[in-house]
Amino acid sequence: MSYMKHDTRLSGILHVLLHMAGQHRPLTSEALAIAMNTNPVVIRRIMAGLRERGYVRSEKGHGGGWVLSRDPADLTLRDIYDAIGQPSLLAIGNRSESPTCLVEQAVNASLDQAFESAEALLLARLGEVTLAEIMGDVEDQKRFTGLSPELEHHHAS
Repeated sequence: MSYMKHDTRLSGILHVLLHMAGQHRPLTSEALAIAMNTNPVVIRRIMAGLRERGYVRSEKGHGGGWVLSRDPADLTLRDIYDAIGQPSLLAIGNRSESPTCLVEQAVNASLDQAFESAEALLLARLGEVTLAEIMGDVEDQKRFTGLSPELEHHHAS
């Protein structure tokens, strides 16, 4: 059985945005890249798309970097999902080897209906969850574990 690689862009971008929200100061592409274990060019590309939507802005000069330009309570997971181009939510697809086969047509129609329903539910849920809610979850974990989500920890285990 073969497995498709998961698209982790939404998770990664949310991760970056939550680090930004938790710092209350501009963060450079380099600092975010270290935290995310990626290249600063990748961070700048992500931020450019989010800047076009008005979700982040860059501050120039000494002490400059990226900052959120919207309140985390006003940004939903759906907003970010839309900003990254609405990648496929489901990795399951239909067989299309015998398009004239009535059984294949019936199976595909049934699966299409199920996929559409599942995607509608997931998109609705993404629209209900804000960055502020996730930040609250991070704060709860911080209180429970005593660990800090600081950027400088570089996600060491």
